[in-house]
Amino acid sequence: MIREDLRNVAIIAHVDHGKTTLVDGMLQQGGAYHENQATTDRVMDSNALEKERGITILAKNTAIHYGDKKINVIDTPGHADFGGEVERILKMVNGVILLVDAAEGPMPQTRFVLRKAMELNHRIIVVVNKIDRPDARVTEVIDEVLELLIDLNATDEQLDSPMLFCSGRAGTASFSPDVEGKDLIPLLDTIINYIPAPEGDENESLQLLVSSIDYNEYVGKIGVGRIERGSLKVNQEVTVCNYHSDAAPRRAKIVSIYQFDGLSRTQVQSATVGDIVCFSGVEELSIGDTLCASGNVEPLEFVKVSEPTLEMTFSVNDSPFAGTEGKFVTSRQIRDRLYKETLKDVSLRVSDGDTTDSFRVAGRGEMHLSILIETMRREGFELCCSTPRVLYKTIDGVLHEPMERVSIDVPAESAGAVIQKLSARKGELLEMDPTGNRTKLEYIIPSRCLLGYRNEFMTDTKGEGILNTLFDGYQPFKGEVVTRFTGSLIASETGEATSYGLFKTQDRGAMFIGVQTPVYEGMIVGECPKMEDIVLNVCQKKHLTAIRSKGADEALILVPPKQLSLEQAIEYIAEDELIEVTPKSIRLRKKILNTQLRLKAQAKLKG
Repeated sequence: MIREDLRNVAIIAHVDHGKTTLVDGMLQQGGAYHENQATTDRVMDSNALEKERGITILAKNTAIHYGDKKINVIDTPGHADFGGEVERILKMVNGVILLVDAAEGPMPQTRFVLRKAMELNHRIIVVVNKIDRPDARVTEVIDEVLELLIDLNATDEQLDSPMLFCSGRAGTASFSPDVEGKDLIPLLDTIINYIPAPEGDENESLQLLVSSIDYNEYVGKIGVGRIERGSLKVNQEVTVCNYHSDAAPRRAKIVSIYQFDGLSRTQVQSATVGDIVCFSGVEELSIGDTLCASGNVEPLEFVKVSEPTLEMTFSVNDSPFAGTEGKFVTSRQIRDRLYKETLKDVSLRVSDGDTTDSFRVAGRGEMHLSILIETMRREGFELCCSTPRVLYKTIDGVLHEPMERVSIDVPAESAGAVIQKLSARKGELLEMDPTGNRTKLEYIIPSRCLLGYRNEFMTDTKGEGILNTLFDGYQPFKGEVVTRFTGSLIASETGEATSYGLFKTQDRGAMFIGVQTPVYEGMIVGECPKMEDIVLNVCQKKHLTAIRSKGADEALILVPPKQLSLEQAIEYIAEDELIEVTPKSIRLRKKILNTQLRLKAQAKLKG
């Protein structure tokens, strides 16, 4: 059976190349909106964090109708840290739309997502997007895409993939860069004509691979996947099994089935081969599970997702302010939340830590883990986080470390400073391409050496630099390197920061706190420009005397504090420091809060 009325396609690309904006245009022209219905930009980025940051974090399903055909479209993240989202949904589709920016061309993540699609032998439609940019260089980008396909050992069919030229914002597409498009009809026609229709036998026993997990307070877990074989009906008895697990198959009953339709889900009584469906009624469901007919248990193999490269320790908050701002503060609550996250995030790994109230959480990168921390604090959690650590591997008796391929685009006058800093961090320059007043650099560098560099990079390039990274595999350990050249200013007592105390201490370095900020002993209140920690009293009050002098009552001029975001805090902290995260605050602190005990521990470590 060939489902000629259906196509399943994913949109893949590097971050900021216009995937979500193109989906907006497809929805508007595919009848997802009623006449006169208000529309919003990047409608698929429904998560609050996605709207704030302007990036896609989670892969999302939608569907449009074109003539008598239905096209299931999956919008995917473009950031390297969320590559696991792309990997898991590629099993749901028969082809991909590869989006490439007409000015930037193929970027590191373009290579990653294209390679994953080619490994599954998916049909590829190449779309050069943003052709209306003033700095578009369409001809060069076409050559770069072809070079990338050749570099990835594309087949002759993949090299002959159709290429379109779009403006996602304007909602236009054409087959030639010299012809101005009027709408997205050429793209929709290409999807129908080039992407294979789903095939399978609806009369055979059921096989459905779960590629995504959703959650609803009323119905519990909702599985999302494509029916590979047979059909699925409401109240049907199914068997849940997993190809990669030795656990015994378990029985379940389907309570409800939904299909995607525009921005909503439509409840249906049954679905058949090729349909992407949501279903409820199966508890203890995880990504990679297979739903089979009760009498015929045949699990499907799930794609092997790339391993995490970075690890942080999450622990119970034990500071003097613990429990004053958060709703969920116990180790059991934090543990349950972390393990719950692994059910829907296939690239996250959680394991119990060295103590009963700590957990090791491994992910793809700093942003991957910081998004999880930010989500948890918005839900009311209170916890402490350690500095990120890379995950080493021993291969043939030799210690190996993860490496990153770094693509950098900076103003020409900043290139020298960037090259100097990356060389000091064990970076190996692969390519340098000066173009006009900009310079493109490509490096291979140990992942650990990039920790804490992004803020420095933005300072060196005056905010005009673009830095993209992609995991490039493991190489032998490159040796020790110092990546932090500053120390910390540490509060010596618990209390409230005073203007007098801050005025007396602000010449020691950049302060992180303002007046009337509650502090405790061991809390980091600022950054010392030297590679040493300084203990100081920011709660100091001015002693009152009867003596008056000319400058006695002059106003104290305070330097505005440096407010650190969560990502900046993660990059800043050292091995002996923690981030205290609560729904209201982000504080930095030493692991050992007591000054005397901390100094003894440091002396013992040196001795």
